[in-house]
Amino acid sequence: MLRQYVCQFGQKLVHRRGEDTIKESGGLMVHLSAVELVFLGVGRNLGAGLYIVVGSVAKYVAGPAIVVCFLVAGLSSLLSRLCYVEFDARVPRSSSAYVCSYATMGQLWAFVVGWNIILLFLIATACTARAWRYTFDSLIGDRISQALEGTVPLHVPYILAAYADFFALGLVLLLAVLLALGVPESAWVYRVFTGINILVLGFIIISGFIKGDLHNWKLTEHDYALATAVFTHSLGPVGAGGFVPFDFEGVLRGAATCFYAFVSFAAITTTGNSVLSPRRSISLISLLMCFLAYFGVSAALTLMVPYYQIHHHSPLPEAFLHVGWGPARYVMAAGILCALTSSLLGDMFPMSRLIRAMAEDGLLFRGLAKVCGHKEIPIVAIMSSGSLAAIMALLFEFSDIVNLMALASLLAYSMVSFSVLVLRYQPDKNLSKNEKTEEETEMEPVLERSPLDSVPEAGTSNILKSLWFPTSTIPTQKSGQIVYGCTFLLVLLLTILSLILAQWPRRVFFGDPVLTTVAVLLLLLITGVTVIIRRQPQDPSPLTFRIPALPVLPLVNLFLNLYLMMQMTSGTWTVFGVWNAVGFAIYFGYGIRHSLEENNEPQPPVSTSQAPD
Repeated sequence: MLRQYVCQFGQKLVHRRGEDTIKESGGLMVHLSAVELVFLGVGRNLGAGLYIVVGSVAKYVAGPAIVVCFLVAGLSSLLSRLCYVEFDARVPRSSSAYVCSYATMGQLWAFVVGWNIILLFLIATACTARAWRYTFDSLIGDRISQALEGTVPLHVPYILAAYADFFALGLVLLLAVLLALGVPESAWVYRVFTGINILVLGFIIISGFIKGDLHNWKLTEHDYALATAVFTHSLGPVGAGGFVPFDFEGVLRGAATCFYAFVSFAAITTTGNSVLSPRRSISLISLLMCFLAYFGVSAALTLMVPYYQIHHHSPLPEAFLHVGWGPARYVMAAGILCALTSSLLGDMFPMSRLIRAMAEDGLLFRGLAKVCGHKEIPIVAIMSSGSLAAIMALLFEFSDIVNLMALASLLAYSMVSFSVLVLRYQPDKNLSKNEKTEEETEMEPVLERSPLDSVPEAGTSNILKSLWFPTSTIPTQKSGQIVYGCTFLLVLLLTILSLILAQWPRRVFFGDPVLTTVAVLLLLLITGVTVIIRRQPQDPSPLTFRIPALPVLPLVNLFLNLYLMMQMTSGTWTVFGVWNAVGFAIYFGYGIRHSLEENNEPQPPVSTSQAPD
C-alpha cells in the first residue's frame, strides 16, 4: 500500500499537461503586434537596471569594466534565449515558459519555473518603484527621503530599508489600478514612454562620448586622493584604479548583478499567448537592443564621471551636472521617469497573467484566476500581485533585492537549458510502438538464458556498453533514462566546479595542489559524461528551431548561469531559499491536490461576470 501511494505521488509530480489542453484563453487574447511586443520588451528592460544598477555596479563593484559585465551577462542571456526558442518550439501553441515546462517536463518542474518567474517580476516591480522615487526625489532636493527617514524609520539593519517608502507603495498600487483598466487603455503608454526612453538614451550616449574623457578609464590612486580633497560627499572605493579596478572577481560579481538587465524575454514569452502570430525573433531583437543600450550608457557614464564619484541613486542626471550641463539634468530626469513608468507596467503586465495561468491549473489558489468585466481582465491577480510588490517596495532597499531578482532569473533560465538538453534525447510519443518492440527484442536473449547464468553481470555489461554504443539510432526509453541521469550528474559536477571557482579562483589558477587537482578531475568527469550524452541518439522530430552544437551549448549556458549564481551573497541565497520554501509549502499543501489533472478535465476560467451573448 505504501509503495503504491509513493508511486502515485511520484506520478503526480512528473505528470505532463497534454498539448490538446493548451488553448488560448479569451481573456488573454490581447492583440499585440510584433512591434508592440518589441516595445514591451524594451520598455520592460530599459528601466531601473539601466538608470540605477549601472551606477551602483560601476561605483562599488566593477568600475569602467562594467561594459565587460554587460557583455558576459548578455552572452549568458543569449545562450539562454537560444535554448528557450527550441524549448518553446516543442509546444508551439504557447510561448509561456511555465506552460512549456508543464507540457514537456511535468507539473513540479512547471511550478518551480513559474514560482521563480513570479519572484522575478515582483522584485522588478519593487525595484523600479524605488528607482522612480529616487529619480523624482533628486529633482526636489531629496525632500521625500528626508521626510520619510524622519517619520517612518525602520530599525532593522541588513534586513529592511532604512525607512518605509510609502511613495513607492502608492506608485505601485496606482499603476496596478491603471493596468486593471485593461491592456488597450495602457498599451499606448508603452509606446509613448518607450519612444521617449529611446530618445533619451540616444542623447545620453551621444553626449557621453562628446563630454567623456578617456582618462576616467585610467584613474590612479593619486586622482582619488585629489577627488577626496575636493568633494565633500562620500566617494566609492578606488580599488586598484585603471579600467578594471576591482580585478576579475569584480567583473564576475558585476556580471551576476547585471543579469538583471537581460530578462526582457521573460516578459515577452509570458505575454506570448497574447499574440495572434508569435514570432520567435522578437525577444532576440529586444535582447540586442537592450545590450547596445546598456553597453553605450555604461560606457558614456564611466567616461563622463570617475567611477568612484558616480551618484548611487541618480547616476545619469548627476553625471550631466558633473560635466557642466546642468539644464540637461532635468530633461534626463523627465525621460527617466517615463522609462521607469513604462518598465513598471511591463513588469506588472506579464506577472498577473502568469499568476492567473497557474491559478487556473490549480497550482495556486483558484481565486486568483477570477476575471472581471466583458474583457475578462484578471483583476484579482493584478491587485494581489501589485499589493505584494508594493509591500516589497515599501520595506526593502533597492540594492538588497536586486541580486535576488538576478538569482531567480538565472535559476529559471538554467532549468530551461536543462530541459532542452534532456528533451532532445527523449523518445518521441509517435514512436512508442517501435520503442516497445525494440525493448521486447532486447529482452528476448535474457529470457532464453539459463537460471544459472549471471544475469546481474550481463545486465551491468549491457548498460555499460549502451553508454558508448547505443543499440538504436532513435531515442529509446533506456537511452532517455541514461541522458536524464547523466544530465543530473553534470548539474552536480558543474555546481561544485562553479562553487570552487567562485570561492577560491586565485588558489585554483595559481597552483594550489588540492583545489587545482579537484578542478581538473571535475573537468575530466564533465567531459566524459558529456561524451556519453553526445553518443546517445537524438529525437529526429522536425522543429522550427534546434539549438546547434548539442549538448555543448546548453552545458556552457548552464555553467555560466551556475557560476554567476555562485557570485551571490549568502544573504541573497537565504532569502531565495525562504521564497522557494513558501512555494513548496503552497504546492504540496494545495497545488498538488487541486491541479486540473486530478480531474483530467480542463475547467473554464473563473469569471465574476457572465459572457455576453
